[in-house]
Amino acid sequence: MNLFVNQTITIYQLKVQGIQNSSVMQIGSAGMIRPVSNLYNTGAYTGAAPPISPPLPQTVQLPAPS
Repeated sequence: MNLFVNQTITIYQLKVQGIQNSSVMQIGSAGMIRPVSNLYNTGAYTGAAPPISPPLPQTVQLPAPS
């Protein structure tokens, strides 16, 4: 049996408290989400990454729908 879902989603403001490795953020519907986490050190790094500058905003303001 095939199930088709049509939906309209309007988001005025989206606040994400935190995203980490292997996180999944879903808006809407999906048949099945298969989590996959692959971590590769292709640059042969040996230390931690430097902090980002400037810090990312905590709240993302989305434009109004047209």
